[in-house]
Amino acid sequence: MSIKDSSTTSDYLNFDVTLNKAMKIIKSDKNYKIGFLIVFGINVGLRISDILTLKYEDLENESISLIESKTNKRRVIRLNDNIKKAYRLLKERSQENNGYVFTSNQKTIYSSQYINRKLKEIFGSKSLAISTHSLRKTFGRQVWSNNGESDKALLYLSELFNHSSPSITKRYLGIRQEELDDIYMNL
Repeated sequence: MSIKDSSTTSDYLNFDVTLNKAMKIIKSDKNYKIGFLIVFGINVGLRISDILTLKYEDLENESISLIESKTNKRRVIRLNDNIKKAYRLLKERSQENNGYVFTSNQKTIYSSQYINRKLKEIFGSKSLAISTHSLRKTFGRQVWSNNGESDKALLYLSELFNHSSPSITKRYLGIRQEELDDIYMNL
């Protein structure tokens, strides 16, 4: 919950550091499902509401197909090697192999508030605002970086995020603010 009239936003994380930390969590922590959620989130860029509906059966193929809850648009997402490796590790740790992936011991689906708390515990610092949206932004920043910080990458991300324009995507990922900050620093 935010303070009235305040602007809240979440920060992105370093992709490689986040991926490595999440893989360690899957291998050794009791919160191994949270580790998998982190790997999945930074590799697909979905909203948490769509990630939490994921079932084990969805991950048995080369791709997943879903209708995004916020936009009602169909998405097909190929599962990359990071996700496949993390999923193999998840299956080794979990006795479950059907139904929803992100469930508690009581078999209820995790809430986004619970995920937010866990992410803050894992990645929290005084200088970063961490939330479930940080995973989506981390995905976006990595795609942008991997594609030479190009306008083409922003165009693709704009489509993936269902933004109405690349300029909104730039603002969403914090790129626009960095460009504005550079103006002041280069005087």
